[in-house]
Amino acid sequence: MASMRVLVVGAGLVGSLLVHQLAARGHSVRLVERRGDPRGRGALAGRSINLAISARGFHALDRAGLGDRLRERAIRMPGRMIHPRSGEPIFQPYSRDPRHAIHSVSRARLNLLLLEAAAAQPGVEMLFDRRAIDVDCSQGRVVVEHSATGAVDMLDADLVVGADGAYSAIRAAMQKNERFDYSQRFLSHGYKELSIPALADGAESKGRAPHAPFAMDPNALHIWPRGGSMMIALPNPDGSFTCTLFWPFEGGEPSFAAIRSGDDALDYFRAHYPDAVPLMPTLAEDFERNPVGTMVTVHSAPWSWGGRTVLIGDAAHAIVPFYGQGANCGFEDVEALVDSLDSQTTNLAKALADYETRRRRHADAIADMALANFIEMRDKTASRWFRLRKKLDHALHGMAPSLYLPLYDMVSFTTIPYDDARRRARRQDVVLMLMLGAVTVLLACVVVLILAVAAP
Repeated sequence: MASMRVLVVGAGLVGSLLVHQLAARGHSVRLVERRGDPRGRGALAGRSINLAISARGFHALDRAGLGDRLRERAIRMPGRMIHPRSGEPIFQPYSRDPRHAIHSVSRARLNLLLLEAAAAQPGVEMLFDRRAIDVDCSQGRVVVEHSATGAVDMLDADLVVGADGAYSAIRAAMQKNERFDYSQRFLSHGYKELSIPALADGAESKGRAPHAPFAMDPNALHIWPRGGSMMIALPNPDGSFTCTLFWPFEGGEPSFAAIRSGDDALDYFRAHYPDAVPLMPTLAEDFERNPVGTMVTVHSAPWSWGGRTVLIGDAAHAIVPFYGQGANCGFEDVEALVDSLDSQTTNLAKALADYETRRRRHADAIADMALANFIEMRDKTASRWFRLRKKLDHALHGMAPSLYLPLYDMVSFTTIPYDDARRRARRQDVVLMLMLGAVTVLLACVVVLILAVAAP
């Protein structure tokens, strides 16, 4: 696509990477963000829940020349550590291949890295404290209001990109048109952020590095599955862990409606998360101070309107975080949109339609898989059957790596499109069940034969 004037609304992870990639291709890019400029403050306001970046995310970041910069700030997690109610934690590798790992990164630090990289590109203008209040999708026109002064500006562009998250103002404008499909579904669970601090000097480390300040093994995603609820913890480079508690909003214990005070939370943790309590000295204070967040799945169609306005990332397809693919999926969107624009030299509308064709069914697939993985993480990871199934997956992958690839490996450690990975996993499951059925019948026949021979 020839050089364009592009207006990107939203300076989150996806918007910042998109600005970087469009500017690198010679487009003139203006970025509009309703929040203040985080540069100089060191972090972005808003959600601070950690992210898991895997192969898809690094593929996009490597294309932008930013992958190694993130790897320097990330912590490898080759598996999950399951914390039962009693007994020692159990490590479950994600893959048979020890080289495979997801990476724990700070959302705020990654966002800052991408934003600074985008700002360094020629032809980039960044406008902060500007809220989109009106959009003409067909004309490529966005009216923004300065949050401090109330001043209103009208911004024009050849292409407007809504990268402004699950509650997108750009998508809200598109929804006013007939035949625009939109749905949102909130999870019945919310989340609350808690923390495990780094060890004090001289304290005994349980990390793999001899002198690391980690209170637990840093090279794992820690999960406390409790059937219907759970807590997870991801490591940070400073030795702390960011913990996220997933409880129902309503109902009996545990729920955020039933347990409101820090003291009640502490009592509940002593009974149900006993190994975590000694590591969380500010548990009661954190529980009372930190808000409860919501999680929503968003579907929309079409992703573009008027041939000049398009949605990307959570604005088009927000997903819940339980497969660790939100940012990874959004970064793949950036690749697909940039590639579609590169492939079309004159027809912008066709490029936007091509981008949606490439991505929408795969975004729908990972949305479904993320919801399913929540049930797996909270209800199944502690069971013996689940561990046996994972061992069987890894064994089959070892025996026939080109024929059998577990779904988690395909999603996290390859760039096989999401829906293609899901379809392949379903075919593998059918074959596996047929094989197990055949083995069962064969064993039954052997037993019958033995009994017949042994009969007088």
